[in-house]
Amino acid sequence: MPEAAPTAKRLGGQGTVKLPAEMFSEPFHNALVYEAVRAEQLAARRGTAATRTRGEVRGGGAKPWRQKGTGRARAGSIRMPHWTGGGVAFGPRPRDYTVKVNRKARRRALRAALSVHARRASVVVIDGSSYEEPSTSTAAKALQSLDGRGRVLVVVGGDEAGCAKSFRNISSVVVLPARSVGVADIVGAATLVLSEAALEELADATAQEVRADRSESAGSPA
Repeated sequence: MPEAAPTAKRLGGQGTVKLPAEMFSEPFHNALVYEAVRAEQLAARRGTAATRTRGEVRGGGAKPWRQKGTGRARAGSIRMPHWTGGGVAFGPRPRDYTVKVNRKARRRALRAALSVHARRASVVVIDGSSYEEPSTSTAAKALQSLDGRGRVLVVVGGDEAGCAKSFRNISSVVVLPARSVGVADIVGAATLVLSEAALEELADATAQEVRADRSESAGSPA
């Protein structure tokens, strides 16, 4: 028996929208989603944490007291790591935290994250063109029709500034353009709200990527 095409409700309960099967019918890949989310979170790190070693701390050039005859423990510098004001041993240094995730793996992880929302019916579609003039009260009233609680991710098209401004000031709502949404954003949202323009942008990109994946697989030797 063929699997039914995924659908999503319209915000406000006015009918349903058929979702692209190649975009919302991907099985969940736990390892791929984990790697994609980890890579996105690591890429957000600045990597600027740094401490000074004993060679970088000011002072400590002279031996504080002679080696023998004082009754004290021997010491060669007042900037040793175990002294107050001394340098730090094995402290953090500026570094790049980014890790590489293969393009095809990230594509599948993105489709898997979207498909999870489709299977649990937490995808809602809105008409972004109806928010030409920003109206937070209208957006908040529309969100009252949602069943679940938690973080709501609103994905808008590139030319839907009015829609983005309408939703961005509502608590527990995060607004992102379709070109910037990541796997971590989708996985971390309880409800996914897509404008029709954003849905088309994501569907076009996913369709092109799926065709590219298939062409690469077909061109590879057996």
